[in-house]
Amino acid sequence: MRILVVEDEEALAEAVVDLLRDESYAVDLAADGDAASELMDINSYDCVLLDWTIPGRSGLELLRDWRASGDETPVLMLTGRSAVEDRVSGLDSGADDYLTKPFSLVELLARVRSLIRRRAKPLQTSLRAADVEMDRATRRVTVAGEAVELSPKEFALLEYLLGRVDEVVTRTDLIEHVWDDSFDSFSNLIDVTVYKLRKKIDGAAAKGRKGEGKLLHTVKGVGYVLRGSRS
Repeated sequence: MRILVVEDEEALAEAVVDLLRDESYAVDLAADGDAASELMDINSYDCVLLDWTIPGRSGLELLRDWRASGDETPVLMLTGRSAVEDRVSGLDSGADDYLTKPFSLVELLARVRSLIRRRAKPLQTSLRAADVEMDRATRRVTVAGEAVELSPKEFALLEYLLGRVDEVVTRTDLIEHVWDDSFDSFSNLIDVTVYKLRKKIDGAAAKGRKGEGKLLHTVKGVGYVLRGSRS
């Protein structure tokens, strides 16, 4: 899942971005309207956290433009404006939800999850491939019933692959949906993360279990595929 945070208050932006990344989301940050508009033009997001009062074009202007162009990405407005008429204006302009500052980061996270669940394609709580199962609600991953500890990025990678079982995903797909704009496309970070994940679901951690075999395969020159059964 990839989220765009549009916020110019540095301390708040840092706290929100850190929170979301700790929850395995890929996050891009924009501090003004022009940067936010550019990122929306070149990337696909699962949710946008949009501050109303930012330098340049306001959050409300951006939101109206996005909706006018047919963009239906879920948007959570973040603002210090608490008047009823302001909330109505934001919602009428196309916001899916509204959170008034100061707010609890726990509540913010809950609202983000709720918005993502409301998307046209329902968010499955449980994902599975063969004996690998992920519970998104509890963030628990098991292999043949035994818990496996994953880093936030390993979890995000597995989540993306479990949503596309038996489909070949390219490195570009992973950069766009699991990583964010800070990713260095010349680094070997994807390969390292795939290697670590493979060890946990296919390597030593999976040895001796019923149906032993590989789930995560490399498609040379293309990307990777997570199979629905071990082979």
